[in-house]
Amino acid sequence: MSSTAAVILALAVGTYAFRLVGPVLHGRVEIPARVQELASAGAVVLLVALLATGSLTEGGDFAGWARPAGVLAAGVLAWRRAPFVVVVLGAAVVTGVLRAVGAG
Repeated sequence: MSSTAAVILALAVGTYAFRLVGPVLHGRVEIPARVQELASAGAVVLLVALLATGSLTEGGDFAGWARPAGVLAAGVLAWRRAPFVVVVLGAAVVTGVLRAVGAG
């Protein structure tokens, strides 16, 4: 077996184990409220970091002002509870207009 196949197999087994742990331990292990709060906060921090790196950089450099403005527009529309299609189209329109006028 090649090393690549071994790594893929190990990741598959680990992923399956993580998915299996939830149903198996449900009701048997009590997670403290503080740990649940920290896990929720950690998830939000990771999503914000992913959003920031994805919207602000491209190839290690600054992506320009159009992309962050589109992400900001999408965030505002989502916060205002606009339908998903409106959020996506609003972000695309803002980004496209800014790129068309050279703010790119």
